[in-house]
Amino acid sequence: MGSRNSSSAGSGSGDPSESLSRRGAGLRRSEEEEEEDEDVDLAQVLAYLLRRGQVRLVQGGGAANLQLIQALSDSEEEHDSAWDGRLGDRYNPPVDATPDTRELECNEIKTQVELATGRLGIMRAARQHSFPQMLYQRERGLCHRGSFSLGEQSRMMSHFLPNDLSFTDTYSQKAFCGIYSKDGQVFMSACQVHICNIYGEGDTHTALDLRPDERRFAVFSIAVSSDGREVLGGANDGCLYVFDREQNRRTLQIESHEDDVNAVAFADISSQILFSGGDDAICKVWDRRTMREDDPKPVGALAGHQDGITFIDSKGDARYLISNSKDQTIKLWDIRRFSSREGMEASRQAATQQNWDYRWQQVPKKAWRKLKLPGDSSLMTYRGHGVLHTLIRCRFSPTHSTGQQFIYSGCSTGKVVVYDLLSGHIVKKLTNHKACVRDVSWHPYEEKIVSSSWDGNLRLWQYRQAEYFQDDMPESEECSSPHTLVSCPSTAFSSPQ
Repeated sequence: MGSRNSSSAGSGSGDPSESLSRRGAGLRRSEEEEEEDEDVDLAQVLAYLLRRGQVRLVQGGGAANLQLIQALSDSEEEHDSAWDGRLGDRYNPPVDATPDTRELECNEIKTQVELATGRLGIMRAARQHSFPQMLYQRERGLCHRGSFSLGEQSRMMSHFLPNDLSFTDTYSQKAFCGIYSKDGQVFMSACQVHICNIYGEGDTHTALDLRPDERRFAVFSIAVSSDGREVLGGANDGCLYVFDREQNRRTLQIESHEDDVNAVAFADISSQILFSGGDDAICKVWDRRTMREDDPKPVGALAGHQDGITFIDSKGDARYLISNSKDQTIKLWDIRRFSSREGMEASRQAATQQNWDYRWQQVPKKAWRKLKLPGDSSLMTYRGHGVLHTLIRCRFSPTHSTGQQFIYSGCSTGKVVVYDLLSGHIVKKLTNHKACVRDVSWHPYEEKIVSSSWDGNLRLWQYRQAEYFQDDMPESEECSSPHTLVSCPSTAFSSPQ
């Protein structure tokens, strides 16, 4: 009994009152630590709300002579009935009928896209030819080197964009992301189920310890290097993290943004240039070869958005990127055209003045205005899709089949929206989802698009050739017999080996 009493006291003393007093002191210390943690959390929340403009301090009669006043949203409806993303019948994103292409017209990307899609040089004359004429020329050996060039192939395939729903798979929860592998052989998706197995039946998962400084921590965006060795992440503490899978440790932490980091990307296969974007409405470019972790400085910043950035996609050439934003726009950037301090300050100020929450409120009417901030260094702005409820993604179309002549995005109204990169006009809308489309992925070699939506569905879109009867054609067209079925060719060149 004596030994049990001694061990239960924990200090060799058998006095119960002393043991109780020690336990009481420990409880008081624990309560004091919890109160300190709560004070720190409240201070962080208050700083965030002040920075976002959602509350403001005014002179009052309180103990500290200050009062908190909640800033009212200019949204017409402030209830949260739209939380599940089902806004398709209530919000119609305004479309820019006359996109401003002046900056893009004098940039190299225009030449690159035109070359990749057969619109330059000797191929210009062939642009007016019909498909039968082009096929006839190829059969007679009149094409360059006896076959269609890659640019001509991309241009022809632009007329056969996915337009038909061919397959649907369903989750029991919201689908958050889905992407094709680089070779197109595997499609990976994720929903709110915590287990995701690509191969095999095992349920073992390895946690990558980023060792954050904050107690409450979340990674909002990740990207994997081309060799699969490194994982880049952006978190709610405003930092970028790089985790080396071979060394099994965090190798880099960068204090990058003033607010949540929602988007990260590798610029190219070298993994030396990093892109990041956050709720401060700024895109930043980082060069790991010249960067010090104790004094991180970006090589440049890209400003022009008026609200937080939700996603970044690189063109893959370490020069061009696109960003999706809560200001309901996509912007195209050239990292050879960094923004001035004036532009960065204008974007920061615009972001802090936003007093609505995109997660559950309607888009304020002021966000519909076509306004360019001072110092906006973007090449192009694309409008016509909705960014609500979640971090909706946008991407460049594939190089092989389209020459990257399109930009496509999910939409809060349940659509997939495809833009022409050079003109800024919408060339295709795919509509069938009942809730917001958070992610979209285009097959790297085939005309297939998969959309992932909060309605729990993954939908595969493919091109379906049009079928019509010749008596529906203009009278000038000759027809051998009435009701002759006519169809367009679905392919004009072979798939890659």
